Amino acid sequence: MQGAVNAFLSHGNLVKNLVLQRFRVANPALRPILFSRFESVSSARTEEQSFESTTISDILKAKGKGADGSWLWCATDDTVYDAVKSMTHHNVGALVVVKPGEQKSIAGIITERDYLRKIIVQGRSSKSTKVGDIMTEENKLITVTPQTKVLQAMQLMTDNRIRHIPVIDDKEMIGMVSIGDVVRAVVAEYREELDRLNAYIQGSY
Repeated sequence: MQGAVNAFLSHGNLVKNLVLQRFRVANPALRPILFSRFESVSSARTEEQSFESTTISDILKAKGKGADGSWLWCATDDTVYDAVKSMTHHNVGALVVVKPGEQKSIAGIITERDYLRKIIVQGRSSKSTKVGDIMTEENKLITVTPQTKVLQAMQLMTDNRIRHIPVIDDKEMIGMVSIGDVVRAVVAEYREELDRLNAYIQGSY
């Protein structure tokens, strides 16, 4: 997954150039018409339908409230065993941790990695260890807002080698996205951009 993400970040912006290059080579006679036409309107088209414009808010809307673990959480005083059981039941790799009785007040995050590194490897008991003892605390969390661009979120996740990132708005937890959510959104956006380029080249614009 990390390799695929890095490939998007390193080479994703070449997609349009590769498509245009293909038509340049395959149809040299069309080059003066096609590329002068493309250059004359591409900036206006970009402003109207900006490439790489998907935001975290778009992902959350697509997931829907409560879908794919977006709203799954546990409390700092829950046992690690219960937290891992919840992750397994809901097929997610992380839970947002909140203070007892304060569902919107984020205290940290607990992930599968926390369980493996701080419980299994250290030989601790998951049934007697509290989530608050092994979670990544709020002051160390990497978060995004609903307005964060998807590619920016992907860069944050790859740079920091994390697979889940909480979404915070006005200091309140409103959801969480995974690296899988982000990659799917990027793939969808590149596909739409290729469709727009193809339609343009075929004269649909």
